[in-house]
Amino acid sequence: MTSGTVTTAVEVQLPLKVARRRIERVGFAYFSQRRQFLAPGGVERSDSDEKLEGVGEEVDVSYLKSLDPKEWKDQDHYAILGLGKIRYEASEDDIRRAYRRMVLLHHPDKRKAKGEEVIQDDDYFTCITKAYEILGTSKPRRSFDSVDPEFDDSLPSQNDIDSDYFGVFNKFFTLNGRWSEKPNVPAFGQVDAKREEVERFYNFWYDFKSWREFSYLDEEDKEKGQDRDERRWIEKENRAARIKRKKEEMSRIRALVDLAYNNDKRIQRFKQEEKDRKAAAKRAKMDAVQAQKAEADRAIREAALAKEKAEKAEQKRIEQIRIEREQQKKLLKKERKTLRDKVKDCKYYAKNDKDQLKHMEGTEKICETFSLAELQALNKAMESKGRESFVAALQTAEQKIAAELEEINQTQAKKLAPAAPKGVKEVKKNELWSNENVQLLIKAVNLFPAGTAQRWDVIATFINQHSPGNTVLVNARDVLNKAKALQNTDHSKSSLKTQANDAAFASFEKSKKEVQTCKDITLGEETPAQASKENVKQNGVDHKVNNQPAKQNGTAPAPAPAAAAPPAPAAPSPATNGSSGGGGGSKTWTKEEQALLEQAIKTYPTTTPDRWDRIASCIPNRSKKDCLRRVKELVELVNSKKEAQAAVK
Repeated sequence: MTSGTVTTAVEVQLPLKVARRRIERVGFAYFSQRRQFLAPGGVERSDSDEKLEGVGEEVDVSYLKSLDPKEWKDQDHYAILGLGKIRYEASEDDIRRAYRRMVLLHHPDKRKAKGEEVIQDDDYFTCITKAYEILGTSKPRRSFDSVDPEFDDSLPSQNDIDSDYFGVFNKFFTLNGRWSEKPNVPAFGQVDAKREEVERFYNFWYDFKSWREFSYLDEEDKEKGQDRDERRWIEKENRAARIKRKKEEMSRIRALVDLAYNNDKRIQRFKQEEKDRKAAAKRAKMDAVQAQKAEADRAIREAALAKEKAEKAEQKRIEQIRIEREQQKKLLKKERKTLRDKVKDCKYYAKNDKDQLKHMEGTEKICETFSLAELQALNKAMESKGRESFVAALQTAEQKIAAELEEINQTQAKKLAPAAPKGVKEVKKNELWSNENVQLLIKAVNLFPAGTAQRWDVIATFINQHSPGNTVLVNARDVLNKAKALQNTDHSKSSLKTQANDAAFASFEKSKKEVQTCKDITLGEETPAQASKENVKQNGVDHKVNNQPAKQNGTAPAPAPAAAAPPAPAAPSPATNGSSGGGGGSKTWTKEEQALLEQAIKTYPTTTPDRWDRIASCIPNRSKKDCLRRVKELVELVNSKKEAQAAVK
């Protein structure tokens, strides 16, 4: 193309295949095409100028001239390059082309060529260059986009939410979605959105990650620091300010999400549906429980009714059996009386006294061994035959008794026939239950009352542990049988009672002798040697213990004179002498004495001086030795009980 002519190529596409030719415009078409290629100032445009057509928007020159290059941080760089409408959506190519366009229009050299006055140090073209430096590089552009002056950081008002909830929040979430680090930001949706979509939306925004950062707003540039320490301090201050603004930004996003969530009718509907579903499930569960309970009650009632019927039937049957037995007993009693009367009237069919005695015993044997039918037949036969029938019945009774004895002997022989296992010793009943074992059984039955777990096993273990010699072991079955035997035994004929009475009488006689001795001591009729002997007997081990240090030192204590002997207690009772006398026999402790002992032990702890002397003084008719012996017995009793229970477990 030359300056005088304009040649263009026009392609014409026809249905048929034709050749393409280049034509030259002439006339009106020529001048029209020429005007398109001329610049506004009458200068002909180049091909590069044609490529920049349609990039950005026209920028008002007066706006550009009003810019101060020193205040570049407060300027809208997109508006300076003519990209104020598309802003952050502009691509790198759009920014580069817009900058080239601004250079062609506002470069100082071109403006000087047009005769415009240009001040180099304060020219607005510096702002254009700075805008391209920031937007043309990814990191500075990201910093500027984070503080885009056209972005609205406010939250919607309640009036806006009430008027158009979905429209308002769709707009706000779309605007703030540009800060998301994750792509594919979910849409807010409408009122008919599904529950899964709504939950996915709120999960995304409650876990929102923003790339927005605020380094563009740093108050000072660290590169302006004079030394390394100052640059570090500037960087520290800038970092703290960025963190603060980042927290504020995340709080703003969270407030926006909370505001949308709290006013979301869909969430309220979902919660109500969930509440209704749970209530329905709860009602169904309660109905099932009620139905199950009703079924169980019905089954219980039916079982109780059936049990009641069965019990009534059983009672009726038992009553019928009882009535029949009573009738049988009455008839049997009647037949026996008839037999006795007939035999007695006939003087027992005896020829002499010996036969009479024999027949009297035989009559009783017949009454005991014969059944009702046999007695009825015998009484009927005796009406006609008399002695012959009686003698035959007597022989039959003897045979029955002999047969029963034979059967018993055979049964016992069968039980004893198998040989005992090797190492097992056959024990006679008398050896198994000696007097000591019987006493241990009585003590254990009182010690382990009814209700104790595995009571008879515990009692058997207790007897085996405390049995003298411990040569014969008893088991739970032996203990139970012996306890039943003792319960059903007539104790008036038992030798245990006689032995207990003899022991009690001997203890009483011994107590009387000790009382008489104490009276003699009180009246002063004993010698000093007897007083010393009695004093040793009453104090037991205490005098021996006190005398041990003297013996160990090798010097025997000097005998005390008669006048220096300690005075004996005045007129002690038999109970006191029976409990404090040396030896094994001591009076049984009463419940009142036991209660006083327990209270005294609680009152005087182990740290009390002369503890046992004080405890003994609280219990009338009891000495220090009695109290110590009683406590020892109680401790042994408790330990034996624990050992017996542990052995069973």
